[in-house]
Amino acid sequence: MIPEEMLDAAIMANARAALEEDIGTGDITAGLIPEGNLAKARIITREPMILAGSPWADAVFSLVDPRIRPHWMVEEGESADANTTLLILEGPARSLLTAERAALNFLQLLSGTATLAHRLTRLLDGTSTRLLDTRKTLPGLRIAQKYAVEVGGGKNHRLGLFDAFLIKENHIMAAGSIGAAVARAHELAPGKPVEVEVETLAELEQALAAGADIVMLDDFSLDEMQNAVTFTAGRAKLEASGGIHAGNLRRVAETGVDYISMGALTKDVKAIDLSMRFID
Repeated sequence: MIPEEMLDAAIMANARAALEEDIGTGDITAGLIPEGNLAKARIITREPMILAGSPWADAVFSLVDPRIRPHWMVEEGESADANTTLLILEGPARSLLTAERAALNFLQLLSGTATLAHRLTRLLDGTSTRLLDTRKTLPGLRIAQKYAVEVGGGKNHRLGLFDAFLIKENHIMAAGSIGAAVARAHELAPGKPVEVEVETLAELEQALAAGADIVMLDDFSLDEMQNAVTFTAGRAKLEASGGIHAGNLRRVAETGVDYISMGALTKDVKAIDLSMRFID
């Protein structure tokens, strides 16, 4: 769960950065429109989707011009069919045009992330396995994308390098052993979750002996995952990762692992096709 203060700060920082790169010294095309002209517009989706990103869009509109009035027809996290009107906007025509691209960029990216997360989590219905994101996010949009994963029904892995340990091959090599790395982690930050990535059942045994809270099974086969679940017997949570996609997601969950993490949730996302049109 993303802390509220962190989420609020990310929304405003993202919106300001998007407008700064887009507007620069001024929107010269919007300057073609008479300053006093008022307009009404709607944003529609061209494809089925889960809506995510409305707080970012609202921030863009308020920063561009507080006179813009958004009226959401679809709530955050709700599904929408193709050609559905998501939002009605009223305000100065210049301001609506200036805000258009930045707002749509957030909505199409984050809705794409939420829609993918929703589709994949539905494949896990009836199992106890939870779908996790990773740190493979677009630079500067970590919080936004992880927020969208949650909107779509997925769960956040650690937010960054500060809130949980994930001890991987290079950490183990530098620390000397799995046991040494886990012991040092507990010493450095008592209470922080400690996860260890393993590539073999022998390494799993070492991680469990060291007291890891979570063990990531990296590129394990289905049979190896099943063996790992049996061997672990609840002594730690197990996370499957590597080579997992929609076609085998359900089979991985049925091995009994607690979590499945997929970088594709945030790094391979396809934006939703949205458009804004002025209306009478």
